[in-house]
Amino acid sequence: MCLLLADRPSPAALRTVSGVGAFLETNARPELGTKVALRHPEAGEIEALVHGIAADGIELRFDCGDKSVAFALAAITADMSKPVF
Repeated sequence: MCLLLADRPSPAALRTVSGVGAFLETNARPELGTKVALRHPEAGEIEALVHGIAADGIELRFDCGDKSVAFALAAITADMSKPVF
């Protein structure tokens, strides 16, 4: 579980993540273009812009670089290391 830091903290689940962005399942709906942060318990925190809004969540865009790629890899690795029941 992640935390979306916008006008107020909101829980969020990563559906997809890459070095350029992520899709979050969340009830929060910041406006398009809003600067937010995403905090992952193992990958840390990264700044992003709200790039899209859907019925079930929001799409974020990261400044693609070493930090965003490291964030994505850490988040993917953390999810892959959890047991599936």
